[in-house]
Amino acid sequence: MLDLASVDTPRNRLLSVLLLAGLLVSWEVVIRVFGIAPFILPAPSAVAQALWRGFANGPFLQHTLITVAEVLLGFIFGSAVGLVLGVGIALNRHIAYFVYPYIVMFLSMPKVALAPLIVLWFGLGITSKIVTAALVTFFPVMVNTIAGLNAADRDGIDLIRSLGGTERQIFTMLRLPAALPMIVAGLEIAMTLSLIGTVVAELIGAEQGLGMLMQSMNFSMDTAGVFSILIVLAIVGLVLNQALKSARRRMIFWENAGRAASTPSKRASPATEVENTLAVSR
Repeated sequence: MLDLASVDTPRNRLLSVLLLAGLLVSWEVVIRVFGIAPFILPAPSAVAQALWRGFANGPFLQHTLITVAEVLLGFIFGSAVGLVLGVGIALNRHIAYFVYPYIVMFLSMPKVALAPLIVLWFGLGITSKIVTAALVTFFPVMVNTIAGLNAADRDGIDLIRSLGGTERQIFTMLRLPAALPMIVAGLEIAMTLSLIGTVVAELIGAEQGLGMLMQSMNFSMDTAGVFSILIVLAIVGLVLNQALKSARRRMIFWENAGRAASTPSKRASPATEVENTLAVSR
């Protein structure tokens, strides 16, 4: 996990804000100097006005809530299926032999290309958006779960077995904790893909949502409105990503503990930790 705490200072925050402000001012100047048509590239001021109108008098809030609900439901469903299948494939050779090859075949298909069929099968309502989001969410979670569980230390597994540990103890005390960083990384990727899949499905056919709103603005040549929706989608993606990072800090708490440890000698060896855990569990 990339640690940005060392550079997150008030000075750097100010520099980041100034950089953004400089880019926006440069954008505005270029539009005004070269006289670029608004329907080709709107000025930041026009985008800000469209954003204000969308939330003050328009339907932005309602459509944003609908899109977020579709993203979260698809993410939860797809991640749950991917996690369960990933655990089954990693731990059971029969499931890996009979199921995994077909999953890989399906994985090679572009899921976004299936969106028109999904909209056709499940209609223009929320169901088709959830199914599309779940499909694009499922694969990164499953693949990262398999890779994380298979990357468990073989010596640690042999040690737990030699001490009389069961397969369940091996999974809960070694495999799952070792795989959690990769699983959470897969969830972070899946959240972004869930948002993309939802918007694509809304662009193809929807009754509500930011994608549908963007499509209608495209037809009316409201480019500033389209840019304002893109900003809303970027903010939604950022908020969801930050929520996952916050959950990661709570789920994988030993990462921060490992960074805070002063010296390795003060920590017990892995073998001692396993022995102590097994003794307590008995």
